[in-house]
Amino acid sequence: MTSLTTNQIVLFSLLVAVFSLLIWGRWRYDLVAFGALVAAVVMGAVPTATAFSGFGHPATVIIALVLIVSRALTNSGVIELIGRHLISATRSVRTHIGLMAGTAAGLSAVMNNVAALAVLMPVDLQASAKAKRSPALTLMPLSFASILGGMITLIGTPPNIIVAQFRADELGEPFAMFDFAPVGIACAFVGVVFIVTIGWRLIPKERTEATAQQELHALGQYVAELSVSEGSALVERRVSELDETMEEREANIVGLVRRGRRLPGAARREQIRVGDVLIIEVSSDSIDPLTGEFGLEYMRRATDNKGEDNDLTLIEVVVPQGANIEGRSAQSMRLLANHDVTLLGVSREGRPFREQVRKLEIKAGDVLLLLGPSERLSDITQLMGCLPLAERGLQIVQREKAALAVGIFAGAVALASFGLVYLPVALAGAVVLLVLAGVVPTRQLYESVEWPVIVLLGSMIPIGVALEDSGGTQLIAEGIITLFSGSSAVVVLTVLMVVTMTLSDVMNNTATAVIAAPIAIDLADNLGVSADPFLMCVAVAASCAFLTPIGHKNNTLIMGPGGYHFRDYWRMGLPLEILVIAVAVPTILWAWPL
Repeated sequence: MTSLTTNQIVLFSLLVAVFSLLIWGRWRYDLVAFGALVAAVVMGAVPTATAFSGFGHPATVIIALVLIVSRALTNSGVIELIGRHLISATRSVRTHIGLMAGTAAGLSAVMNNVAALAVLMPVDLQASAKAKRSPALTLMPLSFASILGGMITLIGTPPNIIVAQFRADELGEPFAMFDFAPVGIACAFVGVVFIVTIGWRLIPKERTEATAQQELHALGQYVAELSVSEGSALVERRVSELDETMEEREANIVGLVRRGRRLPGAARREQIRVGDVLIIEVSSDSIDPLTGEFGLEYMRRATDNKGEDNDLTLIEVVVPQGANIEGRSAQSMRLLANHDVTLLGVSREGRPFREQVRKLEIKAGDVLLLLGPSERLSDITQLMGCLPLAERGLQIVQREKAALAVGIFAGAVALASFGLVYLPVALAGAVVLLVLAGVVPTRQLYESVEWPVIVLLGSMIPIGVALEDSGGTQLIAEGIITLFSGSSAVVVLTVLMVVTMTLSDVMNNTATAVIAAPIAIDLADNLGVSADPFLMCVAVAASCAFLTPIGHKNNTLIMGPGGYHFRDYWRMGLPLEILVIAVAVPTILWAWPL
């Protein structure tokens, strides 16, 4: 018994230290959690044999695989196709928030909610820039909606996965893919309605009235060359007819090349033909969407190796004084002919171009946009004597593989939902097929996984199991029962939701779910009721971290671009959390009776 008490003291002390360090924020959460695990093993509170069992836990594996599948949906253009219809400077703020929030909630139900925000946030920033409004008006609603949508399915958010696997460990069977749907849909629907009608108005005016600062990554316009392919929407249209269309996409046709010769001026009266090369002034972020929308093609070297096209990458480099390419052109360096690397665009602020991009004499200070196989771009950058800029995540979208990616993902979900294949195995199979199909290049496999979250989860699971084995969670459960003696199970359920939600606001939601799930089981056992409503309560509460920027990764992602302060979140977050509690408790009791 002495050993048991000692282990409890060690584990409770470590958890208090973890909570304190996470709130302080001085060190990254994965380092804090891993350090706590090492300390627990050294002090004997976590058995050596199970020290790293969390890294092979099904919850950890599922989260990693879901992140890779989410990358596939982005690479294949599924998200772009949705986002293309969301940007309009003419819509009211409320309508825009409604569209973005609804889309974010829907996407978060079928992919990781952090990934859903990551792909929609640039769309929202672009819409804010076009409408000349502060992104602070729309980014927080977008983040909160993506968090709400993640509660709808098993794979939408890590707490759901953790709670489902914990149920499997304790009760013999996990929650299924759509067991979370009744509660998740109710909370997401009511939450999104609140965000769209009232919530966004609660954001501090000093943020929303600020000038939209969208220059974090902008390096100016490029002058790029794009070839008109057969079936392009621009064939037989005059250049002058496209002014308004291009203006809406922040692009401008400045020239036309036919049979290797640039036509005089901007050739505004010319009808565009298949094989023509359009010289377009456009931002780097808009080049690939513009190419896909109008059926244009990059200037590439003909090759029989089709596999190379699966891993094309866009990078930006700056030309320093004395670079090898200074005073020369891409054509004279034979970048395309010898290296299969295309100089797609050149940014030279304040200087109009009359030459074709590949024939343009490069000057020091130019920023070049290069397109080519990722494994070659580093060597070519060194050959030209250029300096790579900070990575900006520019990726060639494989739009023709959108249906394939959706089909593979849907098939995996269906197999798991009907119990035909174990979920981690179904997702692993989907990842293998997506890699073989070239939707996710092998280079991106490990880049897609958010390793700090994996380390956090792998470290906290053994600590959570040790706390349960030592009787620590039972001790906490008995304390809550004693504090609320004479109260009904419904009151205790509500208290558990409030406590879990509060913890999730000040520490990572994944760690909160790991600690709170065993407490939920012990509370149910003490009350003599079903554990399912208590576990579902933990899943909802651990996900709903709306009061601070540190409780959920999505809230952290929007802090800088939105210009938010720490204290800004609770204004919309507090009433939203109260609303979630009011909706979730009766819905849980209806779907999962005591």
